[in-house]
Amino acid sequence: MTTHSIDVLVIIAHPDDAEFGAAGTIGGWIEEGRSVGYVVCTNGDKGSGDRSVDPVELARIRQEEQRAAARTLGVSFVDFLGLPDQQLEETAEFRELIVRQIRTYRPDIVVSTDPYRRYVWHRDHRILGQVVVDASFPYARDHLAYPDMLAEGLEPHKVKELYFFGTEDVNHQVDIAETFDLKLAALRCHVSQIEGIGGGNLEEWLRQRCRKHAQGSSFELAEAFHTVVMPG
Repeated sequence: MTTHSIDVLVIIAHPDDAEFGAAGTIGGWIEEGRSVGYVVCTNGDKGSGDRSVDPVELARIRQEEQRAAARTLGVSFVDFLGLPDQQLEETAEFRELIVRQIRTYRPDIVVSTDPYRRYVWHRDHRILGQVVVDASFPYARDHLAYPDMLAEGLEPHKVKELYFFGTEDVNHQVDIAETFDLKLAALRCHVSQIEGIGGGNLEEWLRQRCRKHAQGSSFELAEAFHTVVMPG
């Protein structure tokens, strides 16, 4: 199997998660010359309040929207795993799938959703975050974990840092004043998801959200993360 070393791998549950949570940071990294790829775990086929929508068609639409948003940001690739929306589970099979992505793309940084946000949090986000933690350490690192991958050319890989968005335990803020418009443009690609947000004023809603994430910093607009430096 061919591997590809990239700087940042963004592993998300649904199409649009990356744009809501981290697009300003992602756009800034890409402008700095870093390579960024996406892995989208579910097909998003339950992400609508419209009772007339066909789930199969919704999944197709959301995949197209995600590709458009990735192009807007300059993301190198988008892999769709196609798992059912709202049905991610912390299983050995799912963990192996994520280990495979990490060993294939060999990123320095992995970005995902915080598994430890309390009370109201999409279950897919919670489950995915925990699986990403475990897949990154120790499973992607250890050659005796999934030894069959070695025969495929998927060698162990040490992730250097994890970035979790949607966190209540912020320890890192990224200034996105220069990439706010890019984040907004990427988010607008998700037409099926943004209707009615902020009373129809998406830009003002997003600006207020990023101001809130900047609180306690010297930034005007920010994205907020909990970051973890991984063991050597």
